[in-house]
Amino acid sequence: MKILVTGAAGFIGSHLTRHLLREKQWGVVGVDKLTYAGRRETLADVADEPGFVFVRADVADAAVMRRVFQAHRPDAAVHLAAESHVDRSIDGPEAFIQTNIVGTARLLEVTREYWQGLGGKARGQFRFLHVSSDEVYGTLDETAPPLNEDASYRPRSPYSASKAAADHLVRAWYHTWGLPVLLTNCSNNYGPWQFPEKLVPTVILKALRREPIPVYGDGRQIRDWLHVGDHVRALVTVLEQGQPGGTWHVGAGCERQNIDLVEQLCSIMDERVLTGTREAFRHASLIRFVADRPAHDSRYAMDAGKLMAETSWRPREEFSTGLRATVDWYLANRGWWEAILGEGFRMERLGLADSTGRAAS
Repeated sequence: MKILVTGAAGFIGSHLTRHLLREKQWGVVGVDKLTYAGRRETLADVADEPGFVFVRADVADAAVMRRVFQAHRPDAAVHLAAESHVDRSIDGPEAFIQTNIVGTARLLEVTREYWQGLGGKARGQFRFLHVSSDEVYGTLDETAPPLNEDASYRPRSPYSASKAAADHLVRAWYHTWGLPVLLTNCSNNYGPWQFPEKLVPTVILKALRREPIPVYGDGRQIRDWLHVGDHVRALVTVLEQGQPGGTWHVGAGCERQNIDLVEQLCSIMDERVLTGTREAFRHASLIRFVADRPAHDSRYAMDAGKLMAETSWRPREEFSTGLRATVDWYLANRGWWEAILGEGFRMERLGLADSTGRAAS
C-alpha cells in the first residue's frame, strides 16, 4: 500500500506517517505546505526511510496536487492538512476558510479525477479518509451523554465552522459522485511533537520557563483527551475496515476540566524538575486565570462506541502515563521546540500568551 498523507509534517500527520512506515510497512507520500506549524524537523527521523517521499505542496493548489497523484499513484489518501488553532481563527479567519474549506474542495476534486481514472481492483480499493474534529458539534451540556455520529452540527468558532464545512463537502463528493470517503471526528489529542501553541505543551513550556500559565475563564471547560498514538491506530483501522460513506468518532472517554489538566501537568513538572532539590517552589503557583475567549465551548465528549463495536480498536494509553511520557518528551527534546521559539517566534506569536495573557485551550 502507498498512502498519501496531507499535513504530514504536522502533529498528527507526522505520527501517522511513522506508524504507516514502521508498523504497517507501507509507503507514504507526505504532503505539507510547511506553514508555521508544519515542520520538516518533525519528520527528520523518517526522512531517509525506504518508501517515504515528501512533497512540499498546498492542498489548495489543484495543479500541483494533480501532479502529485499522477506521479506517485497512491492507493488511498488521508486528509489531515488544516489550520487548527481556535485562537488563530478568531484573530484571522481567512486562512482557515482558504485551507480548510477551499483546500478540501480542491483536494476532493483532484482525488475524484484520479479515482475515476483508476481501473478495476485499484478503483474498488481506493479510499479517501478525512480527519475532522469534535468541535464541529459545538458545546455540550455538562450532563449530556457523549456525542455519537448522529449528533447535529453546531460550530461556534471560525475554526469549527470551517471544519464543519469541509465535512459537508466530503459527504457531498460521496453522495454526488460516489467517491469512497471515510470520515472521522476525534477528541483533543496530546503527545510528542505537538506544536507549542496547544494547551499541553503550552503548560509544560511555561512551567519549565517559570512563566505565568494563563487559564481561560474559570478553567472548568471539559475536554476528552486522546493520545495521538491511539488516534493514529484508529485512523488506520478505519482506513482498512471502514465502509465508504461512514463516519466514526474517536475518543478515549477521558474527560478532564482544563484546570485539572493544568494542575496535573504542574504536579508532573514538580516531580520531574524539583525532585531532589530543596526548593519550596511549586509550578501550580504560576497559574493565572485570564479573561475567557469568545464563544469558548464548555465541553466536548465523543462516544467511540461505533468504532469499538465494529472493530477491535480500543484506546491503550492510560492518561496518567501518557501525560508523564509527554512531559518527558518535551524535557528531552528541547532542541525541537527551542528552534521554534528561536525562529523569530515569541511566546505571544505562538499563542502561549499575548499582551492580555491569553493562552491556548
